[in-house]
Formats: sequence, structure tokens, C-alpha cells
Amino acid sequence: MDKHARMQDLAREAYEKGGFNGAWLYAESGGIVSKGALGWRDAENTLPITEDTIFQLASVSKQFTAAAVMLVIRKGLLSLEDRITKFFPELTAYEAVTIRHLLNHTSGIPDYFDDADWFIRIWKEEKRVPGNEEILRFLSETKAKAYFAPGEGLEYSNTGYNLLALLVERLSGVPYEEFLRNNIFEPAGMSSTRCCHIRRDGVPFENYARASVLENGRYVADMDSAKVSEVAAFDGLNGDDYVYTNIFDMLTWDRALREGKVLTLEEQRLMYTPGKLSNGKDAVYDEDDGLGYGFGWGVGRDEKLGLIVSHSGGMPGVITWFERWIDADRVLVMLFNRDPLDYRAGLGAWNGLRAVAAGKEPEPIRTIEEIAVRDPDKSRWESFCGKYEHPEDEDLIIDEIFMKDGELYADAVSEEYGEFTFRLYPVGENEFGRKSGMLKLTFGEDCLMIDDLICKKL
Repeated sequence: MDKHARMQDLAREAYEKGGFNGAWLYAESGGIVSKGALGWRDAENTLPITEDTIFQLASVSKQFTAAAVMLVIRKGLLSLEDRITKFFPELTAYEAVTIRHLLNHTSGIPDYFDDADWFIRIWKEEKRVPGNEEILRFLSETKAKAYFAPGEGLEYSNTGYNLLALLVERLSGVPYEEFLRNNIFEPAGMSSTRCCHIRRDGVPFENYARASVLENGRYVADMDSAKVSEVAAFDGLNGDDYVYTNIFDMLTWDRALREGKVLTLEEQRLMYTPGKLSNGKDAVYDEDDGLGYGFGWGVGRDEKLGLIVSHSGGMPGVITWFERWIDADRVLVMLFNRDPLDYRAGLGAWNGLRAVAAGKEPEPIRTIEEIAVRDPDKSRWESFCGKYEHPEDEDLIIDEIFMKDGELYADAVSEEYGEFTFRLYPVGENEFGRKSGMLKLTFGEDCLMIDDLICKKL
């Protein structure tokens, strides 16, 4: 298989179908096999993405936080079994949580996105972006109840990584951003990488890919969006996000790890070890892929290729992926700065590039228009229209189904994008899909099934 040609073709087809806007790099044994860039780094389509364009990493940043913690542990300032109340005595509600629990998401400490309004209120009412120190105030004021007792489960928590970054800062005596620069980025040779706060402080890069989201059928910068501009309210936090870099520096990071420039191989082995629950069972991070979670890395194994560590990242207008085949010495990085026009095309590119990197044939890239039923029977569509009930804690609520110009549409509300409307595409008998997501809606007698959730018609 000509991996470079296959990856180029996949990226180009996905770009043409509205599913790719960014850069990729794939390497084997440190040598670049395939790389490229397609699309625009601004919402107006005036600034083309180049291979050295800088992207926000989102949650791929967590591996750098975990690395920083390992360096603090090396200095003897911290241990994995230390309870967090040793350093944060005000967090009595989470008294039994240890550093290890924070690193592998078994702490039970709630994710701050569960109560995002707390940060948005400060941003809007006090006209400032809360800093990372205020994560302690957030936990104290909201009295957020733990998901479970420490070690009893695995639930992804950005808050846990905010606490880890704050701990690194306090124990090292230097700002977190400076600690990463001096102890990780510079020793690794990552000259284009930094931890910073672009929405709060301004853009420090000449070649930065602005996160762009879809709004009323067109792209706008996240900060100009009526739906998601509130991302600024979180831009003072550290540890869970806010590292910016390019595809070449991520390859440099891979080589620095392999060569032990920043972390010893023994430290890395510890980080690549999946967490265990208190009952001795594996703590499962991704059931579909059978992944565990180490320290800042999803951890899995392939029968032929051996140990694989990876992490994804996502924010409005930001989609990232970093995957390392430890035993096979391969690395893949994908950095995108736009929500895809067609989610299936975007997912096709994502899965396709990963498949080629693993030596497998990729699936065809197909849009929802390509899989939609041709000339569907619309005789029952009017009966689907109306309002439906929903549990209050759902991420997405379908408020009303209605017809417009002979097609079905939905008015919806989501935590991430607020109120919006989308078209329903028929993909089976009484089954419909959404262009900008993998949502599956199935209509029954006086009910609507959204994925596995049944909602009665009002």
C-alpha cells in the first residue's frame, strides 16, 4: 500500500465533501511517510492552512499535564498516592482522592462543564476570564457532588486536570505555562509549541488556525458566534487544554519521548499503564475500542502492532487526534480547526487515516446525502411533526419536529450550541440522520427514539 497516496486521496476527498479542514502527519521510525494541509485557518476563507500552521490541541494537552506531574514527582515534591487535601485542604468533599485518581479519571470529581454557567457568569458579570486558581473556588461554591467514591469508576473529568496543573504550579513555584516551556517544550525541541490563552490575551502566533463553527449555514470564528462565544469563559484554565502546536512539533514530541529527553522510559511505562478500579477490575475509558486510561493517554493493544497510546481533543471548531504505536514505532497526528460541514465525511477522514496508518484498507468516505434514501415515502412525515418530552439532563433536546418545503426539520437545544435547527435526512424506514452529527432519530407511534432514548409525543 502506498500510504502517502492513500492518505492524500482520503484527505482531498473528505475536504471536497466538507469533512476535512486542517493538517495531518504520519511517520514510521521517525521518518515522515505522509503529511499535508487543506483548507482555511480563518472563517472567511482568505488564509490557507499550511503544514506549519498552529492549532489548538484541546484535550490532547492532557498528556503534557501528566508529563509535568511526573517531573514534579521525580523531584520528590509529590507522590501518586498523596491525597489532594494535603495540598488543597479546602476540598474536604473529595478527601480520599489521590493524585493517581486525578491522572486516570477515577477520582469522581465532577467535570466543570457540568456547571459551565459558573464560569460564564464571572466572564459576563465581572468582565473577566476566571484563572486556574479559581477552580478551587468553583468546587467550593458549587458543592458539586462526586460522581462516585474514588476508585469506584472512571468518568472523564477536565476538572481533575485543572487541579493537577494548579498543583504543578504551586509545587514548582513558577507559572504553569512557564513550567511547560522550560521543562517540556524546550528540552524536547518543540520550538513552535506553547501553553497560552488566545481568547483571553490575544493571538501570539502569525500562522494560527482560528477555531471556526457553523452558524446559520456559514462559518464564523468561535468568538464571533452567538452560540459558542462563551468558550472565552474557560480560557483562563490550565491542564485540560490550551496547548498550541503544529504537526511537526508533535512528531518532535514523539521522538523526544522515545529518546527519553523529557521522561524516562520507566516513567512512560507507568503513564501507559491503564488504571484499575478499587475492586481490581480494569477502568474502561472507551468501551467501543476497549481502551483503558493511563496518565494523560488512552491505552490499548493491537494483536499485530502491540501497545498503542492515543488521545483525542475537541472544542467548538477544534478536533484533534494524536496516536502513537509504541512497539511498531509509528505516529499519526490530525489537527482540524473547523466543525465539519458533513460529520460523516469528517469521521470518514478520521477513521480512514487511522486505518491506513495501521496498514488497513479504509472505508469509503460517504456523506449523509450519499446514504440518504432516494425518493422516500413521505406519506407519514406530517404525523411525525410536533413537540416531544425529554429528560432535563440530556445534552441534546429535540424541542419540535416540523416540515418545511417538503422536508423534515428539528428545532433543538444543546449544551454546546444552544438553540439551533437542522434538517432530517431519511436513512431507513422511519429513521433519520443529521448532517452535522451522527444523531439517529427513529419515529414510532406517538414517540421519538433519539439514539437509545425514547421520548413521548406531547
